[in-house]
Parts: sequence; structure tokens; C-alpha cells
Amino acid sequence: MSVPTADRATHAILAASAAHRWLVCTPSARLEATLPETPSTYAEEGTLAHEVAALVMRKYFVEPMSQRSFNNRLKKLRGHELYQDEVLRHAETYLDYAKQIYMAYDTSPYTAIEVRLDLAEYVPEGFGTADCIIIGGTTLHVIDYKYGKGVPVSAEQNPQMMLYALGALAKYSMLYDITAVKMAIVQPRLDTISEWGISAFDLRDWGKTYVKPRAQLAWNGEGEYVAGDHCRFCRAKSTCRARTDFYMALEDFGQIKPPLISNQEVGEVLKRAEGLAAWLDDLKQYALAECLKGNEIPGWKAVEGRAVRQWTDMEAAFEALKAAGIDEAMLYERKPLTLAATEKLLGKPRFNELVSTYVTTPPGKPALVQASDKRPAITRPGAVSDFGTQATE
Repeated sequence: MSVPTADRATHAILAASAAHRWLVCTPSARLEATLPETPSTYAEEGTLAHEVAALVMRKYFVEPMSQRSFNNRLKKLRGHELYQDEVLRHAETYLDYAKQIYMAYDTSPYTAIEVRLDLAEYVPEGFGTADCIIIGGTTLHVIDYKYGKGVPVSAEQNPQMMLYALGALAKYSMLYDITAVKMAIVQPRLDTISEWGISAFDLRDWGKTYVKPRAQLAWNGEGEYVAGDHCRFCRAKSTCRARTDFYMALEDFGQIKPPLISNQEVGEVLKRAEGLAAWLDDLKQYALAECLKGNEIPGWKAVEGRAVRQWTDMEAAFEALKAAGIDEAMLYERKPLTLAATEKLLGKPRFNELVSTYVTTPPGKPALVQASDKRPAITRPGAVSDFGTQATE
């Protein structure tokens, strides 16, 4: 999320954060605008994390303040019910990365935090906010802080980042001779930083020849609905007809002859079916919500799920058991911490100092991914799959 606190209630129809969706499925932006936005704990947590990160970044780069003043501001954020100590720790990881870029220049580069950007040259009524802008020499750095831990987000050809960079070029090109653009996405909860670069010329060309015409289609609500990975956070994902037709079309593969399909056809089916489970889950959640509202979904109804017993007061219950002669040792299990939990307890430097020689990282379990994945391909001809079938005989 890259919207500053003051702007969180104001969202552009063609938001940069959703560009990966409306650039492909152009009518989706107008369709989403007719549907309510569902608040989530994850979004609220992300907003809090960005507020803490912005405070940390401003203290170092643009707004020198005493430690006491910083602590007072942080104290207000610590009062949030979702605040955890790791929020500050991850913000410092983000700061450390920005400092590396800043200190790589002989003279102090221009630095700005939470920069409001006008994208209207390419996107009707478009705007956005970059988390961090650094301009050193002829290079523009655009850094985005993402607190989510679901999936790693790549900076390579990332439309949100590229739009922010276009906005930054428009804002600063009169003051700086920018020829190169470097983008980075910092995801400290996944311990990953993705970087990618492009020339300012090529970026502007992308904006004019690709973004501008498609953004106009999206603004007008025109073009074709297109289903794909970009549907994941679309408000219309549960009942979108294009998405339904996309997955229902899997039935077409039933007509394939001969009886054994080829490897080429296997690849086509997998691409089509990869998001099928997520689509079905979205559809079930929508149907459940409708049934709970009292609306009919023919053939389905909402019922009470399996109930699981729980203590009303575990400590009192255990005291009663001990009073009845039950040995306290029988009521507790002793379990060692996991490797990750031990490292978190000690801190990475101390952990490495004491026990790194007892840690190994064996090869991961083979996983099937699309060819666009950045990891190198492997072959293990004698491997046995989870289904108990040997790859070669």
C-alpha cells in the first residue's frame, strides 16, 4: 500500500496499485467502482505499518527530531490494537535499504518520503503516492514498502512502480537531468527486496504507447473483460461472468482426442485450472454471505459449522485438576522451539554465532510453477511424486 494517511479515504478510479488489473481487464475499474470495498485487518495492519515506516524514514531523511519527540509520536502508533514490536523492526529494514542507496552517492542526493504524484498525463485523473524517492546524479530511485507476507512482489515491469516512476519523472524532470530509473520493492516480512531498472526514455515510451490508450479505455469502462491472476483482489471476483466463463470452459478439454492428452495439452489445462480452487473459494464465500443475509442461492443453505470445545478459564480448570490429585507435569507438554523461532529469540547475528554450524538447508521439495518463474529449472528423473508414481521406469 502506498497511499499516505491523509489520502486513504480518497481513491482514484484508476489507482496505480490496481494498474496490473485495469491495464489488462480495462472495464474492471468502472465495474469495481459500483461495488462496496470490504475492509480487512490486513489492510489496516498495512496502513499502520506504513505510518510507522514513514515516521522512521522522516526522522532520518527529512525531519530531524529528538529521540524524545520520535518516541512520543511512536507511542501513539504503539497504542493501536494491531501494533507489534516487529512493525518497528521491519520499518528499520526498509530504512537500512534506503540508506544504502543514499550513501552510495558522493554528494547527498535529493530524498523525499510519501511523495504525492500526478499521473494525469497518462491516466485520467490519476494520482498516487510513492513511499520514497531518491535522486542521485542522473538516476531516479523509486522505493515501495510492502508489509504483506502473502506472496513476494516483483519490481520487474511492475505497472504500479512504473506509474509512480512516470509521475516522479513528470514532477522532477525540470529540476534534474534524469536518464535512468531504478525501482525497488522492499518486503521485510518475506526477507526479500526486488529491484529493476529501465531508461527514462523507454519508461516514457511505455507510458505513451501502452498505458495512455488502455487507461482511456478503462476510464470509459470499455474493452474486454479478461480473467487471470490479476483477479485476486478484484471486488467483482466472486460473481464476474468473464471469470466464471474462463473456468467453466475447462469442460472443453473433455472433448480432446485421443484419450491420453499430450504434454502440450497438459500445460494448457494447468494454466487454465491454476486459479480454479481460488475461484471456487471466492464463489463459496459470496454464496455463504448471501445465504446469511437471507437471500436464496438455489440448492445451497447456510448451517452451523462443527463446534469445537474450549476452556472458559484454563487456569482455573487446571487448578481444579491439580487439587484432585492430577500431577501438574501431566498437564503440560515440553516442546523445543522451531529453528525460525529460535533465530527470532536470539537475533540473527547471535544465532549465527552460536549454532550456524548445526544448520543446513537441504534442497526444497520439487514444485511445479509456470515458466515465467525466476527460479532455475531442475530435473530429477528418478524422483517419486506425492501420488506414488515414479517419473521414469
